[in-house]
Amino acid sequence: MRLGIDIGGTKTDAVAVDESGALAQRIRLATGFGHAAVVETAVTAVARIGELTGIDARGFASIGIGIPGLVDTASGEVAHAVNLGVDRLPLGGALADRLGVGVRIENDVKAASLGAYDVLGLDGTMAYLNLGTGMAAGIVVDGRLWRGATGIAGEIGHLPVDPAGAVCACGQRGCLETVASGSAIARQWRTDDPIPARALFAAAADGDREAQAIKDRLAEGIAAAVRVLVLTVDVDTVVIGGGLSHLGDPLLGDVHEVLERWGRTSPFLASLALPQRARLVPAGSPVAALGAAIVGGTSG
Repeated sequence: MRLGIDIGGTKTDAVAVDESGALAQRIRLATGFGHAAVVETAVTAVARIGELTGIDARGFASIGIGIPGLVDTASGEVAHAVNLGVDRLPLGGALADRLGVGVRIENDVKAASLGAYDVLGLDGTMAYLNLGTGMAAGIVVDGRLWRGATGIAGEIGHLPVDPAGAVCACGQRGCLETVASGSAIARQWRTDDPIPARALFAAAADGDREAQAIKDRLAEGIAAAVRVLVLTVDVDTVVIGGGLSHLGDPLLGDVHEVLERWGRTSPFLASLALPQRARLVPAGSPVAALGAAIVGGTSG
């Protein structure tokens, strides 16, 4: 039995996976804020899964954790996980001390990439386009993560596309993330709805022109991300996941419409069959936690 934990900005998802790869147990709990609280969240997740499976930390074949921020997979150190209140945290070492067993740590989007690749039964090349508070992608080649020279491969949310656009959290202006992410929607569409994207789509459906314009920019930004991933890495499949993917077929339909429109004016883009390459992650599948379980069982 392998254990995988996805530590998110507000919620933590933990799963136990049996030797066949099937989901055996799953729990969700609130994520603590700050260095000590994040460690405690992971320890609690292990304990609660342990109660359900009857297995203590040492009894699992492996434990893997996906977490936002810059992750040194060799040392298990996490840096700049700002939504968790973490500046620099030796999470792997802290958990090894608490649990008495080694734990592998991975960036959450990269972990989710492995989970999506496995859940969808893919082969060849895939990019997992995570649309959450920000935008980032993880790239999988023949079942293994492709990190690039310094681990930055897939950080396409910080590709500038509009010199006159909004200032991005990275310090550049007009990045893809500023038009196609949860934070981009929240900035442009003020609402009391705890899920601004839901409110935006509802307003657009009711005929609000401003909402429709923001929705159109969102679709074009996601389509641009799909185009970038195909043109740079030529992946077989781009799987759209993250919080915005919960919008489901209406979102994917908008993205496909943009890609098809571009293909009608560009024989080159049409030849790439971009709409056929873009798909949604399966609804309700805990791909990030499942990917963390895969990470736990890998050697690098």
